[in-house]
Amino acid sequence: MKQQKLMGALALTGAFALVLTGCASDSGNTGDKDGGDKPAETSAADYNPQPRENLKEGGTVNFPIAEIPEQLNSFNGDASSSTAIVAAWYMPQILLQEPDGTPYKHDAYLDAWDIETVDGNTQITFTFTEEATWNDGTPMDWTAIDATWKANRSIEEGFVPNATDGYKQIKTVEQGDTPKTAIVTFDGEFAWPQMPFLTGVIHPALADADKFNTAMIDNPHAEWGAGPYTIDEFDANKDFISFKPNENWWGDKPMLDKVTFTGMDSQASINAFKNGEIDQVGVATKDRLAQVADMDGITIHRAQRTANNLLQVDAEKPQFADVKVREAFFLAVDLEQQKKIAWNGLDYTEEPAGSFTLFSFQPGYHNSLEKAGYEFNVEKAKSLLDEAGWTEGEDGIREKDGVKLSVTYPVFSDDPTQKALAQSLQTMEKAVGIELKVDVRPSNKFAEDYNSKNWDAVSLGFTSSDPFGAAWFCQLYCQDMGLNLSGVQTPEMDARIKEEVESLNTPEEQTAAAMDLEVEIFQDWGLIPTYNGPSITAVKDGLANLTPEPYTGLDLFGVQPVENVGWEK
Repeated sequence: MKQQKLMGALALTGAFALVLTGCASDSGNTGDKDGGDKPAETSAADYNPQPRENLKEGGTVNFPIAEIPEQLNSFNGDASSSTAIVAAWYMPQILLQEPDGTPYKHDAYLDAWDIETVDGNTQITFTFTEEATWNDGTPMDWTAIDATWKANRSIEEGFVPNATDGYKQIKTVEQGDTPKTAIVTFDGEFAWPQMPFLTGVIHPALADADKFNTAMIDNPHAEWGAGPYTIDEFDANKDFISFKPNENWWGDKPMLDKVTFTGMDSQASINAFKNGEIDQVGVATKDRLAQVADMDGITIHRAQRTANNLLQVDAEKPQFADVKVREAFFLAVDLEQQKKIAWNGLDYTEEPAGSFTLFSFQPGYHNSLEKAGYEFNVEKAKSLLDEAGWTEGEDGIREKDGVKLSVTYPVFSDDPTQKALAQSLQTMEKAVGIELKVDVRPSNKFAEDYNSKNWDAVSLGFTSSDPFGAAWFCQLYCQDMGLNLSGVQTPEMDARIKEEVESLNTPEEQTAAAMDLEVEIFQDWGLIPTYNGPSITAVKDGLANLTPEPYTGLDLFGVQPVENVGWEK
């Protein structure tokens, strides 16, 4: 999955996983133990990688999570980054990734994973191991590949997938010489053959649209899983799930006896870590770092986040129907000031995050937002609002036809940094005559409120779990993908994405075309990138092979086998 998703709580099978901005649940490791205001230099990846022979058998690890989401099918469009984290611990990880994003097969599941060109068509052959079996006894074979393709190739067949990218380009999935072999044939040469199925596969039972969409709501269905762990306890009301070793697992023995995830808001998670109730916690703000500064027996991990924070407006709300109002809203935002607040005390800087397609450290990057015309410009923002017919009232807030230019902006966090960011944004918008009503809400309401568009403007983020940028362009900018809910997408742009980006045969061509088209898309002023930021995590000493799941932070684009997470000897 290149997977990127809004930092809040949306889908996450495709390129993206929504993560709630400000929940501070990331991770990272430089070996810096002082927890002070100037941690060591941020590394690309910092997750305490250790070979299995360095780890002891047994033990428990307790993790915090933003929420145990309602939708537990990680391929569904209503899933979130939290869904992906949960799924990684009991669903098959048939493909893994090095920190740089290089994928490789998980030998317990696959004997072979071969990519070639046959008669002008890209072809992938998956050969499952004889032992590979779903928890309900169903053999894991070509039907898993077929079901995953059919559930994710289109939104026209009743399924609600997280992304169709990669799957929609597939022409056929067929059984090979035996049921254990699947032959995937694309329609022509596909630029990103390593991309599809990186997020895993689904049980054939989920090839039914109704089951795919609803069966895993508040029900993890352990029988549809397969892996080193299976579900031990699940309580949706208590926001709790735990895992135990799977007696049906055929691969390397999992190192741990028990793994738990408990839904917690920002302050609860830091308190739980200080009390020894959980074993790692995000500390990517000055306040959170200070709270763990005097703790013994912990390590502060710092890594580059493969994530984008963003600011988004809903163009379908009447106050944002006019593109001039949307542009004015964004030009009123001083991104440099927002970054200073977000990274206060972290001793961290980065290049401008001017794209959702590539990170500034990737080849082919340019600042699409700047090219689109973004600049912090209060006077221009005021002029645009004047042109749109919004006049300043006695209280400084603009009005039109007796209606104030008022915007509801929810914050799903009690973190002081998030509060400061919201207050700063409120002040910036007031300077041009826009009333920004900050509404603090519980973090566990994010997915519901975001998906139902219970907001006028919102900040969130998405994490990217592979480096294949342009491969996931449609998931970001096409209609009905569930990630970008700004409402500015059009059928015409969908057609251009297909014709000008997806039709190209090489990654280099697609990347260049996507970066150019992104400039035009930003000029619709539905959403803008704000910053990426570091992943900083406090971890109890000795915990190794951190953040093995997709969409999470310390191992860059890495997806590690969950059976290798454990405590050092």
